[in-house]
Amino acid sequence: MRLLFLGTGGYHPNERRHTASLLFPDIGLALDAGTGFFRVQERLQTDTLDVFLTHAHLDHICGLTFFLVPVLRGDVTGVRVHGTARTLTAVRQHLFAEELFPVVPPFDWCELSAKMEVQVAAGGRLSCFDLEHPGGSLGYRIDWPHRSVAYITDTTAPGNYLEFIRNVDVLIHECYFPDDMLEWAQKTGHSSATAVAKIARDCGAKRLYLVHSDPQHPEDDPIDLKRIRRIFPDAGLAEDLQEIEL
Repeated sequence: MRLLFLGTGGYHPNERRHTASLLFPDIGLALDAGTGFFRVQERLQTDTLDVFLTHAHLDHICGLTFFLVPVLRGDVTGVRVHGTARTLTAVRQHLFAEELFPVVPPFDWCELSAKMEVQVAAGGRLSCFDLEHPGGSLGYRIDWPHRSVAYITDTTAPGNYLEFIRNVDVLIHECYFPDDMLEWAQKTGHSSATAVAKIARDCGAKRLYLVHSDPQHPEDDPIDLKRIRRIFPDAGLAEDLQEIEL
């Protein structure tokens, strides 16, 4: 099964990284809809799409507005947007307020709550978990027969989600700051390098992909990968349009 990183940065896009969006193109499932979400149209292999939102901050939802045309053209026959009641209300009342976006896409809105499970394509089971972040956030885990993936953003590591991601095959975790900006991580509800590496090690993950890096630093390694790999060797900073096999 393929996973595409459509947007791997945080807060705002830069010349190298768009904001948060992941896509499983073969089964029509996306995690978050940041600015990288414009890339879904050309890569989606199904005529329906399920979008699971972690929270309602703009860098995770603004891409929903980009998907009006494929729906109106009939390229996609159905879009289901999943999130907490608070997130869906914010999206519908604010992102799609008439003053901001006058044509509301005909999406189906599906409410989630923490520890809820949803059946997804290919025999998968998606579960969600409350994370600590200003305004709230959800972490997601999807388990298929013989493979699993977890997506943890935006939150400050370490958190109370270690058991939720226990023994996951692929952990996708935000890492906004290097260790010398730990104070900023705690202030803003984000994670720094060593803490994320220890989470990956302690949960028993097999692979770690880091996302949601600081857009003010578009360089190859804004988070000190050497330090992370001393604790958890199989770690990498994800790049936009990178494709992995689960």
